[in-house]
Amino acid sequence: MTPRPALFLISTAGSLLLASAAIADPRAQIRGEMDAELRAQLIRAVGEVDDAPSNRFEARRRARGAMEAAEALLRSEGYYQPVLEDIVEGEETPVAIVNVTPGRRFELAEVQVLWAEPPPDEVTGTAVRGEIGLTPGQPGRAGDIISAEGRIVAGLTRRGYADAAAQPRRVVVDHAAFTVQPSFRIASGPLVRLDGVRLETRGPTNPDWVAALAPWSEGEVYDPEDVAELERRLLETGVYDGVGVALAPTDQTNAEGNRPIIVTLTDRPRRILEAGATFSTAEGSGVDLIWTWHNQFGRADTLVWQARAADVDSRLGVALSLPHWRHPGETLRLSGALLNEDTDAYRRTAVALAADLQQRLGKTSWVSYGVGLDAGQYDENRFDPVTQAPVNFNRDLVILTGRASAYLDRSNDPLDPTTGWRLSASAQPTAVAGEDTVLFLRTEAQATAYLPLQDGAKTVLAGRVRIGSIFGGEELTVPSDRLFYSGGGGSVRGFEYQGVGPRLPDNTPRGGLSLFETSVEIRRDVWRNFQAVAFVDAGAIGFQETPNFNNLRYGAGLGVRYKLPFGPIRADIAFPLDRRDGDADFQIYVSIGQAF
Repeated sequence: MTPRPALFLISTAGSLLLASAAIADPRAQIRGEMDAELRAQLIRAVGEVDDAPSNRFEARRRARGAMEAAEALLRSEGYYQPVLEDIVEGEETPVAIVNVTPGRRFELAEVQVLWAEPPPDEVTGTAVRGEIGLTPGQPGRAGDIISAEGRIVAGLTRRGYADAAAQPRRVVVDHAAFTVQPSFRIASGPLVRLDGVRLETRGPTNPDWVAALAPWSEGEVYDPEDVAELERRLLETGVYDGVGVALAPTDQTNAEGNRPIIVTLTDRPRRILEAGATFSTAEGSGVDLIWTWHNQFGRADTLVWQARAADVDSRLGVALSLPHWRHPGETLRLSGALLNEDTDAYRRTAVALAADLQQRLGKTSWVSYGVGLDAGQYDENRFDPVTQAPVNFNRDLVILTGRASAYLDRSNDPLDPTTGWRLSASAQPTAVAGEDTVLFLRTEAQATAYLPLQDGAKTVLAGRVRIGSIFGGEELTVPSDRLFYSGGGGSVRGFEYQGVGPRLPDNTPRGGLSLFETSVEIRRDVWRNFQAVAFVDAGAIGFQETPNFNNLRYGAGLGVRYKLPFGPIRADIAFPLDRRDGDADFQIYVSIGQAF
């Protein structure tokens, strides 16, 4: 059954489209013998008007304007001998008409490329000519000719001729031979070699640190991709509102014949104080206070102080991010926090320290490795699989964790993907000391995929699979916060936080040694910035190392997305399909970004 809100939105959007179609009229009718594709192009070129002409004079004016637009379109498509006639029919209700006889389509003749002095080297010249993409005999479209000229200049630029430019081209239209012959006049300029980086704006950023980010050595041939990479490296730090990276003018060439790259930076505010609130029927409410310091050490660093008071996770913490630590793309992250977690499954008060190195791969993918040290007191209600009875633990533990993870992103948008896929994986070898001693390995992986079902991604099918296993530990010895749980806005919607899986007699969630989750969503643009969503989630907690697919629990629901420039705002309502005693009838989730 189609949800009523979705029906309302779809019907409203449909009514608006029908109304707009009824109001719009073509500026003039197109008549004549031609193929369907050319006729469609002419109709688009002629355009539409809001109402019919009020008299023959107005109809004649529209017909002549439409004829001029049609002639321009025909010439751009290679029809240089068309016959066009503007016609007006009718007295009471005049109709503007353009009668079109396209004539023979002209074809491309041999293309000429003429170099201004000095020409590029022979290898570059030959390579660039091979990228023109124009073949004698193909239709003589003006757009193809202009695009080919752009490819010549772009090809020279990619090969180090940074000052390459097109001079006025010459196009000969031969009406006897029905051919179009373009002659491109290109000034390549000299081959450019690079010097270092010059920072031209004042601010806290250390110029030597910026210079070390350059992906080239002094004397290397100019490559626009290298310049773009330097810009990306500066932007990804997140501490600048604007970054400018450009080749210096020719008059700034040094004695060795090299030219520097000029960098300009617009700094974000040095101190930013933010407050936020969250609410979920599954995870409760919370308030955050975040104080961010930018560029304290002159190397695009970020220092974040955080205070959070929440039903589930309260903390006082600080985190330092040092981008491009030892190598470009490598980020060192240091963090420390005082934690107080109060979940249905356990309560924990602890100190947590962590250090991680993350290396970017490409634009959005990365690998990370590091270490974490936690020390705290645990209050746990657990299940003894031997006695089949609940048991309570109060123990002090010190946990040393190795942290390795990878994230591969081949989607088209971080907050609102419509095509592509993502893959993440992590492994955490863990040693526990204190009142218990145990060694185990916690592993987890997730894959998501996005498939557009219509042109323009108006409808998108999205899917997610998550799997996890703990090797070497037992259910009773592994600390509660390292076990797997499922349920909530980021996993199986419709169930409360940690609400999927068996429970103890006192309704405490029983954590497991394995996890399986999957989700399917249909996302449909319905009206302006609104999107309707229908979804089904499933998840299971297992008590062996391998995931258990026999106790899957399902949730389903509907959602609305309101798309903003930075990403969608999400509101979902979800229902458990196999509700047990203690499960709520429904759950509501509000956040920024898609569910996955």
